[in-house]
Amino acid sequence: MATTDVLRGADLFGVGSYTIQEAARLIRTPAINVSRWMKGYSYRRKGQLFESPPLWRTQWPTDDNDPIEIGFRDLIELRFVKVFTEAGVGLLAIRNCLDFARHLVANDHPFSTRRFRTDGKSIFLESAKHASDEKEMLDLKRRQYVFGQIIERTFKDLDIEEDAVARWRPFNGKDSIIIDPNRSFGQPIAAESGVPTIVLAQAVEAEGSQERVARLFEVSLADIKDAVRFESTLGTA
Repeated sequence: MATTDVLRGADLFGVGSYTIQEAARLIRTPAINVSRWMKGYSYRRKGQLFESPPLWRTQWPTDDNDPIEIGFRDLIELRFVKVFTEAGVGLLAIRNCLDFARHLVANDHPFSTRRFRTDGKSIFLESAKHASDEKEMLDLKRRQYVFGQIIERTFKDLDIEEDAVARWRPFNGKDSIIIDPNRSFGQPIAAESGVPTIVLAQAVEAEGSQERVARLFEVSLADIKDAVRFESTLGTA
């Protein structure tokens, strides 16, 4: 049975918490994409209405009418979905791979595991054999050389502990800025001080001086500069 990362009861610590808009901003994709991947969507083909379910259940349990709340492992999985779609992999192939990998890796969030880092390419290709869409399967095989490069590149700024991704270094892989679900609810922070990067960036805008903000928050000037640069790369979802 797969290891579940969906929350039960009061098991809330170290999960991280993001709205759809926050998750979209961090992985740099339109919020509509995250919404479709996490909430599902409907579409028409040849006059017939079809339903596409969510790619997986989020770590935070929600009722149908509640807003989606995304956990850290969800965020990392979404990051992989975004990277794969940008490489031309269709959602059908991604869904097939997720379903296959969940059983193989024994984890509800397989993309963010140590096993996927080492075996992701073979998992993708093996999942293609089970795809119901022949064209999708052929396209996957045609692009197989890309998978290893994508996976290796995407894992470069992720830290793995106990077989799963524990934190993300989202600013060019630098250690100065981290996203860690055990700190500040998983919001991006200056690693040494723990101050959220958005707080530092907004303080610099208000004060008009990076040096003054460094003194006020007792944060190194280098970390202030990285926080400002990092926040400037995110934009809006």
